[in-house]
This record gives sequence, structure tokens and C-alpha cells, in this order.
Amino acid sequence: MAAEQTPTQVTEGPPAGDLGRRLAARRAVLGLSLGETAERAGMAPSYLAHLERHPGAAPNRGALLSLAGVLGTTVSALTGGHADLPPGTGRAGHTPEFTELTRTECGDLLATHGVGRLAVPTAQAPVIVPVNYSVVDGLIVFRTARGATPSLAAGCPVAFEVDRIDDVFSEGWSVLVRGHARMVTDLGEAQRLARQVHSTPWAGGRRDVWVRIQPYAVTGRRIGPLAVPEAPVG
Repeated sequence: MAAEQTPTQVTEGPPAGDLGRRLAARRAVLGLSLGETAERAGMAPSYLAHLERHPGAAPNRGALLSLAGVLGTTVSALTGGHADLPPGTGRAGHTPEFTELTRTECGDLLATHGVGRLAVPTAQAPVIVPVNYSVVDGLIVFRTARGATPSLAAGCPVAFEVDRIDDVFSEGWSVLVRGHARMVTDLGEAQRLARQVHSTPWAGGRRDVWVRIQPYAVTGRRIGPLAVPEAPVG
């Protein structure tokens, strides 16, 4: 008879489907393995692996409630009910704490890469557009199409912002970069950026114009629950 499988014997695999990706992403944020999550939710690790790896998996509400509780989120968030809502719709925390981030902390958050918002000056008014960006050698870099709104940033002072909001825990952070945008015209530099970037444009299509932002000011803020000091022992 085969030995009973323990949580640590279930191998991690690539998630599939919307639910699977949300489960895996939330586990990663909390630093939980598949086995640890399954054990805390009171389910077999093989079942959680099935939920993460099979797009057609259809767990009952009880399983979803258990997973939401373990992962510190909601059933609606796990099933995509918040997909069309802007972040920050939740209530503020009871005891929020607002702190300024150091330059190093800002740099670490920027270096996670992803999607940021670019404020571009135009003849009518400033326009804010999302762009997929990377950080290379301390520069914010992104790829766009010639004539598209992000390409209008070239040659201008711009603002660039990234943030993360967790509605469940009423916490989040934002980093604001102010700098000068320049179009990359050197072919060698464009090829080097193409090899080093982490994020590619979600919009697809031909986007062969590289723009880089040289920061001259980087600031950041974080908000979260006020830390309560532990009571002394004894």
C-alpha cells in the first residue's frame, strides 16, 4: 500500500485558470506553500493542487470560504468579483498608520516591475496612461508605439507612479517618480533594453519605441494598520 501523501509531498505546479492564478498569487504574497495552505484550510493538498491547476475546477462555497479565510481575502476577490472595480473600495482601517518610504524602499518597490501610471503633458491638458515598465540601471523604461500617448512623453518632464492596494487588509503603498523622459534612439541601447527588461506591453502589436525616464525625485508612502506593541512578559 502506498504511503499516505503529506502536504510537503505535493509538488508545486504552474497555476491555470483565473481561480488557480489568484490562489497561487495570494499564497505567494503571504509566503505560504500549497501544503501549508491546504492544511490550514482543512483540505487535502491534492484537492488544492487540483483547484490551482485545472481551469474547470468548481469548488463549493465552503471550500472557497475556507481558502479565503486562510489567505486573508474574500470569496469575491478569489472568484474575480472585484476585477472591474478600482482598488481602494474597502473601508479604511480602524487605526491606520501613515509612513514615508525611504529612497531605498522606493527603489525596491519600483524594481518589482509591472504596470505604472505615466502623466504626460499635452497641449490640452496632462494625460495619465498605464504602461508596462521595467527598471534598468536605475531608469524607468517602457516600450510603446510611435504616435501613441506614452511616446509623447519623450523630451518632457513627467511623473510616473506605481502602487499596490490591498482592500482586505486596508493597506497599501505608492511610489512617485518625477523625471525627464527621453526616447532611445541608439540601436545598441534599444537592443540592450530588450534583453534586460522584465515587463512587456500587454497591448501587443508593434511597439518598437523605447522611452526611458531619468528620475530626479523619488518619494513614497505606505499606509497600514497601526502596529500595537506587544505587552511585556512577566
